[in-house]
Amino acid sequence: MTLNEKHLGSDFEEYLEEQGVLEETTAVAVKRVLAYQIAQAMKEQKLSKAAMARRMHTSRSALNRLLDPDFPSVTLLTLERAAKALDKELYIELA
Repeated sequence: MTLNEKHLGSDFEEYLEEQGVLEETTAVAVKRVLAYQIAQAMKEQKLSKAAMARRMHTSRSALNRLLDPDFPSVTLLTLERAAKALDKELYIELA
């Protein structure tokens, strides 16, 4: 069996799971998508960070953490406040 045949059929998720980093990698990926979506909605609505923070009833530093794609820890309450501030709805689903 050649090296290529050995890995035929395996996928990246299996590799990450074998390395013990699938959950962390998935969380970071989800956070990056959310941060991007929030930043894009702010841009579309021409909202500054200060205005967004006011709408969310939070500080600019908390908003900066929310928008930081490399800061994966964020609460559901913070996400809900961001969605509401942007006149959006937050959907979370277990699949």
